Amino acid sequence: MTRARGPMSGEKGAVRRIRLAFGAAVLGAVGFAVTYSLGGNTQLLGVSLGLAFAGLAYGLAAWGRRLLPTGGYVEQKPGLSAPPRRRDLLAEAMDGPESPLGRRGLVGMLLLGAGSIGVALLFPLRSLLSFRRPDPVTMLRHTAWQAGTRLVTPEGTPVRLTDIGGETIQIVVPEGHIGDGDTPAFVVRLDPERLRQEPGAGRVGDVVAYSLLCTHAGCPVALYEQTTARMLCPCHQSTFDLNRDAAPIAGPAARPLPGLPIEVGTDGYLRARGDFTAPPGAGFWSYP
Repeated sequence: MTRARGPMSGEKGAVRRIRLAFGAAVLGAVGFAVTYSLGGNTQLLGVSLGLAFAGLAYGLAAWGRRLLPTGGYVEQKPGLSAPPRRRDLLAEAMDGPESPLGRRGLVGMLLLGAGSIGVALLFPLRSLLSFRRPDPVTMLRHTAWQAGTRLVTPEGTPVRLTDIGGETIQIVVPEGHIGDGDTPAFVVRLDPERLRQEPGAGRVGDVVAYSLLCTHAGCPVALYEQTTARMLCPCHQSTFDLNRDAAPIAGPAARPLPGLPIEVGTDGYLRARGDFTAPPGAGFWSYP
């Protein structure tokens, strides 16, 4: 037995799809806001924002195509009284689930979807408002190295002065900030009699510390030549002379490696006496 179709039953499916599309827009907007607040992943941000706009666009397009009147119109001369059958159909349409009055829900969904996207897009604007936080340029000029911060290996083991050998360097990071990209440094033992320039950050006996990041493009300068006390960057072959306070002597780097002032704490472990002597990493800071 075939179920009878009402006069507006053809629009029922369109209304359902439009509601789902606006619902998807809301979910996308909420997903964007949550992902951004959590520090989110660029791909997830793009997918959620795309879902929000796609849902809103599909809902509006379907609404305009399926629910709004289209085509030409011919004005009919109204009769003095509608036939009983027409009145019955009208009453059925107005009271039924496909009633145009039910589209008020679509308006609500449209406003909810558009409003959700608007609110979600306010989250990135928060990044532009510093309030009590330092501005981004100030944050770039400073790292997590502070007076009293212990030097630890990338595995988190605190470093003592006696752990530093003369054959190679020891890579260190500030305790509690192992994942910070601008903080890696190295400590190395030099021959004081071969120093042609005292380290600007000072030294503890014959041990000095410098930033591990090349001042040209920010690559790790992890190739140490003990016989000449030089550090080589494998990316673009910049070379730094540690006997001359890590001055660049070859390659495209134009700035010395920033020094890290260190001391031996009362517990016997190496500790920083402050931040690097200059911003670490790429030569952006040399530009006017």
